[in-house]
Amino acid sequence: MSTQQSNQRSDIYSRITTKIIADLEQGVRPWTRPWTTKDATAEVSRPLRHNGQAYTGINILLLWSEAIARGFASSTWMTFRQAKELGAAVRKGETGTTVVFASSFIRAETTETGAEIERDIPFLKTYTVFNTDQITGLDRPTHCIAPVEDPMSRIGNAGRFFANTGAMIRHGGSAAYYAAARDYIQMPHLDAFRDDASFVAILSHEMTHWTAAPRRLDRDLSRYAKDQSERAREELIAELGSCFLCADLGIVPELEPRPDHASYLDGWLEVLGNDKRAIFSAAAHAQRAVDYLHDLQPDLNEEEAA
Repeated sequence: MSTQQSNQRSDIYSRITTKIIADLEQGVRPWTRPWTTKDATAEVSRPLRHNGQAYTGINILLLWSEAIARGFASSTWMTFRQAKELGAAVRKGETGTTVVFASSFIRAETTETGAEIERDIPFLKTYTVFNTDQITGLDRPTHCIAPVEDPMSRIGNAGRFFANTGAMIRHGGSAAYYAAARDYIQMPHLDAFRDDASFVAILSHEMTHWTAAPRRLDRDLSRYAKDQSERAREELIAELGSCFLCADLGIVPELEPRPDHASYLDGWLEVLGNDKRAIFSAAAHAQRAVDYLHDLQPDLNEEEAA
């Protein structure tokens, strides 16, 4: 990688991390506030591309944060060119939002001994997207989605989702946690929560921790209890994983921070301040955790046969 490419990547990490730190310093977790939308019929989901494909990783945080800051109701985003191809147009004077694209390419190189090798070269670049609230001429508003008639049906689907993972979930007591040594999740009884959605949000958080086990995604939790920085990193992963998963399940999670997570705010600020790539790493780990949980779900054909 050239010095110029390296500097460009560092600048992207720095600019995005600085933005998220600014939110945290105001006591705002940019990955939770999107569910305070005033549009009661708006879909609860991850940000979506123009073709309906969901964004992943750090782009979820960037677009959620921007949607709240600018009051967008739509969850769909597209580039200037994509809008034009759909016969629509970005309104004059509108400013776009930066998202990132990470990939790699193969480059053939010759070693000092004359051997030919292929090297995988990673790269990171940015591009600009616009929310469909900023675009005119679309056939229909992408955020006009009919409200769900029975909200409890979503909770029921979430229950089946968690059961399909095979995780051991115990109920009772006054604390929610993942016991790594014995590989089980402890949850207070459902009636102890303000509502069912809050229960799902907390269980999603603990389920993200559950994916860290060596026989699953093997995130190292050995220093969790002793190292405040490591604990903050893992809690940030679980926090993001809960938000990503709730969006996928169509659940509106808790709007108030958990009391036991208030103490993590300083830890998150310290981690992000010292490592400009930490939020990218946390989002990537959260994405892998949620993908892993989705991969544990049976195929629709299997469910129908059962």
